[in-house]
Amino acid sequence: MRGLYFDEMKIGGAYKSGGLTITEESIIDFGLKYDPQYFHIDREAAKKSIFKELVASGFQIYALSFRLIYDSGFLLHNLGGNAADELRWHKTVKGGDTLSVNMEVAELRPLASRPDRGMVRMKNTVVNQLDEPVLTYLMVHFFKRKPEAPAG
Repeated sequence: MRGLYFDEMKIGGAYKSGGLTITEESIIDFGLKYDPQYFHIDREAAKKSIFKELVASGFQIYALSFRLIYDSGFLLHNLGGNAADELRWHKTVKGGDTLSVNMEVAELRPLASRPDRGMVRMKNTVVNQLDEPVLTYLMVHFFKRKPEAPAG
């Protein structure tokens, strides 16, 4: 996918990232560094958890979703963001699950104070290989406006 300028987006516009298969090793590594709850770092202890097996940290899935969006090329003209709203985890992620992100433009607003950019609110849905939602959230980005073609 090529990156879009603010002016090229439409409300309801839908885009999809590529996929990434998560491994148990990456779950444990992330857990040890950032979310060391036993069901993220210890295969045996996780069997006694409510999950009955090792599961990924929700924060790992959130971070991976941004990487998938970035790798899609969608953010080529992104200038940054200032909010992530309505973050919800719907289903656990385990080693071997393949994740991708469905992105939908939910809101567009040109910025009068900054005419070179516009605000884009994206509804992101992370899905597994069965197309089941595992994470949803709204993300606010600021995108460049399309440069005017030179006269002549």
